[in-house]
Amino acid sequence: MESSNRRSFLRKTGIGAAGAVAAPWISTRPAHSSSNDTINVAIMGIRSRGMNHISHFSALDNVRITTLCDIDERNFPKALASVAKLGGGKPKTETDIRRVLEDKEIDVLSIAAPNHWHSLASVWACQAGKDVYVEKPVSYSIWEGRKMVEAARKYNRIVQTGSQRRSDPLMQSAVQFIQEGKLGKVYLVKAAVYRARKAIGWGRISPIPDGVHYDLFRGPAPYIPFNDNRFHYNWHWFWDTGNGETGNNGPHPIDLMRWALQKYEHPCRIQSMGGLYVFDSEQETPNTQMSVYQYSDGTTLQLEIRNHFTNRDGDVREGLIFYGSEGWMEFNLGNTWKTYMGSNAEPGPSMTREQANDQFGTIAYGRGYEPHFANFIDCCRSRRREDLMAEVLEGHMAATICHMGNIAYRTGRTLEFDSEHECFIGDDEANALVRREYRYPFVINDEI
Repeated sequence: MESSNRRSFLRKTGIGAAGAVAAPWISTRPAHSSSNDTINVAIMGIRSRGMNHISHFSALDNVRITTLCDIDERNFPKALASVAKLGGGKPKTETDIRRVLEDKEIDVLSIAAPNHWHSLASVWACQAGKDVYVEKPVSYSIWEGRKMVEAARKYNRIVQTGSQRRSDPLMQSAVQFIQEGKLGKVYLVKAAVYRARKAIGWGRISPIPDGVHYDLFRGPAPYIPFNDNRFHYNWHWFWDTGNGETGNNGPHPIDLMRWALQKYEHPCRIQSMGGLYVFDSEQETPNTQMSVYQYSDGTTLQLEIRNHFTNRDGDVREGLIFYGSEGWMEFNLGNTWKTYMGSNAEPGPSMTREQANDQFGTIAYGRGYEPHFANFIDCCRSRRREDLMAEVLEGHMAATICHMGNIAYRTGRTLEFDSEHECFIGDDEANALVRREYRYPFVINDEI
């Protein structure tokens, strides 16, 4: 029988905003349904992860990259050369995502822009009749993640989250092992992100570089003078544009934890502490952080990030440890999973990347994650969002856990969360961080 939490979760998948204010580019154009139809893709953000998007979409049949969008024109030559090398011709280039969305020939917007643009661009794209592939975290804040779900439902769009490990057979086999109850009842999960980083130091206010459309970079964030240390990549470490390491790489293990344990509600109690240690820099987000979450059934989740030299937890540097009544599993993302059973910690079932390839077949295109893009394109054709490996609601649920940890860290106290209404109970300061103040015209409206 379906649990009440799952029923509530599934009801939310139908939430929409009646009487929404339409964007000027609202479209009702039909989607492609034939595998012979060419799907035209625009990629937003091409400096780092966006270059991977170019490679992955270029490898798929009847998919054409028609537009590259970036606020830094200096990135275009390399990206154009990559598309040409992969046989994709010469896409158009654009700096303003609004002009991209006005192009009625574009079917898909693929978003690899900074976090503070993820939800806004996704909502606008859904309103424009585009399907969306959006990198994790899907949102900058809890509230706007929910608006993404509402937009996807209202405009009947296919929206895939970049939680690409869901499409990896090695990860799927570990999740299946847990869901079959072979660890017994799981009572504790530790998610680890131990990724060494260097101090970013101190930047300087300087003229905006030629070719940089800085107002578009800031988008919904407050406008501040250009600082070379708050721009490419380092935007992750400032609260007005990023979510720190907890929001940067935390969504990957958090998403797999939810998937394995089939959690269809948010945690109800959250604590987080840590700080910016050792580094001499202007970074605002912590480089060492421990967040602890408890679900209504008592299951506890720990998310720990470390950006300094550190040991591993068992064999885990980035991944999960599941603790169950019959044993535990070390789940090292991308490489292997191992189990240890009973009071004597006897080695149990395990699987390596090589074994997964032998059992399930080598994953397409060699790196292990590319099937996620193929799954997305298949669903763009079929219009079956239930076949997506990481549908937007799953991404919202994972991102929300990371956001809750950051909010508990910033407020410095234990928080109680109302899962149904997605707000903190009796805490105005915490609730003020559920939603950001948007800078006009880069606004997500209450009614989408």
